Amino acid sequence: MVNWGFIGCGAVAEKKSGPAFRKANGSDVVAVMRRDSEKAKDFATRHKIGKWYNNAYKLINDPEVTAIYVATPPKFHTEYAIASMKAGKPVYIEKPMAASYKDCLKINKVSEITGVPCFVAYYRRTLPYFLRVKQLIEDGELGEITSVQIRFAIPPLVADLNRDNLPWRLNKKIAGAGYFYDLASHQLDLLDFIFGPIEKVKGYSTNIAGLYDVEDTVSGVFKFQSGVLGSGSWTFVTTKKASIDVIDFIGTKGKLSCSTFKRKSIILETSEGVQKFNEKRPENIQFNLIQNIVDYMNGVGEMPVSTGISAARTNWVMDKILYS
Repeated sequence: MVNWGFIGCGAVAEKKSGPAFRKANGSDVVAVMRRDSEKAKDFATRHKIGKWYNNAYKLINDPEVTAIYVATPPKFHTEYAIASMKAGKPVYIEKPMAASYKDCLKINKVSEITGVPCFVAYYRRTLPYFLRVKQLIEDGELGEITSVQIRFAIPPLVADLNRDNLPWRLNKKIAGAGYFYDLASHQLDLLDFIFGPIEKVKGYSTNIAGLYDVEDTVSGVFKFQSGVLGSGSWTFVTTKKASIDVIDFIGTKGKLSCSTFKRKSIILETSEGVQKFNEKRPENIQFNLIQNIVDYMNGVGEMPVSTGISAARTNWVMDKILYS
């Protein structure tokens, strides 16, 4: 049995991840931590969790806790992940893995030295929708892949317009960058999962709307070790009518299109016609990956598909796009 302790129990733990730790076979949640004592107590009470703390190190050193879920903003991932592994407790970190590639290397170094595993919440690697995308490509439905293109554009959130009280994801010191770090990480990790590591990257970023200090528009080009070429464009200050969320995979036999965040059909276009695919998603979106991790830690499953090693590559790509 894996007994989890949560460091951070905000919005992401309410539905996306939190309930999945108890739904997974061989897994339970025994303690949670949040710096705001009342919010920690409230979360624990509502989810019937026996212990709550307002100090991360008290949770890490709780002998009943055998594994740690770090669900804080990226700034704190490195400190808490390293402390957990030094305490001999496997760690599951929210994405992005850390606020910089340099910090990812620090985490992975401690994992290597201690022998304690580190996993990262790139759960799309386990969702049937994206496994179908990967399967169609590997089955040769598109022939040889010539390129992949990410196009993503969304309007500002209402909260983005209040410069005196901006969301933490727009605070570089806390988040590492802006919405690019938060959202593009999913897309770039997915491409790493499908094609393997990216070896060359070039990018440009700017701030067009001036709503906040971090980047609001980003473009990048990259080449995978496998030879596939890719590009991406992201903007977080467009209008609703101009919104787009699509990844196009172009091959010698056709094109496959999918979305990352919207629940749109996978569309496969070849000389034989157009096919659409729809796949169910678990109620708690991280369930499949959490079960994958729990099985491994209980000795009944294979190495999870999202580790600190794979996740660090995504941070490397994002840093190259933003700062190269």
